[in-house]
Amino acid sequence: MSEPAPLGIDLPPTQDELPCDHGVPMETQRHQLQMELLLNQLVPWLAEREDGYVGGNMFVYYSLAQVRNRDFKGPDFFAVLGVPKRERKSWFVWEEGKAPDVVIDSLI
Repeated sequence: MSEPAPLGIDLPPTQDELPCDHGVPMETQRHQLQMELLLNQLVPWLAEREDGYVGGNMFVYYSLAQVRNRDFKGPDFFAVLGVPKRERKSWFVWEEGKAPDVVIDSLI
């Protein structure tokens, strides 16, 4: 876990302290093709913007309760606007200040 903050308050875990994937390949080839289709359509569009992020098959952490319960969610695709462009291991709502705007997870 993180170093204690001033006044003895523990900071939330960072990207380096929590799993970023479950180590299991995508369920089917269709999953991979669908994710690539979404990413390939949005990456060029995002390149024209000053902000935003698209990701797939990586964990999205919504709350510290989710972390405590080890209830990790890794959607096939998600997009977030209004955030700095940079590489991420996982999406942490408490670090980014917002949840993804769009989340897609195939059931096939």
